[in-house]
Amino acid sequence: MDEQTRIELEAAAFRALVNHLRERSDVQNLDLMNLAGFCRNCLSRWYAEAAETREIPMDRDTAREIVYGMPYEEWKKNHQR
Repeated sequence: MDEQTRIELEAAAFRALVNHLRERSDVQNLDLMNLAGFCRNCLSRWYAEAAETREIPMDRDTAREIVYGMPYEEWKKNHQR
């Protein structure tokens, strides 16, 4: 498999994971941490870190909004127990 195809497949898998987590708002971050060792906040932190390594300015709130599909505070208000 060539490098570009690998990158495209990884990007598609990432988008599917993010969409799945958005649809499963009933699953709390604590549940994810206990079972998988990572949560939506971890994913958004990794996203921001990847941007930083490419010198793309991105703050934590922007990365969280990308992962959560809405501002983090709004998600917490609507979905956090």
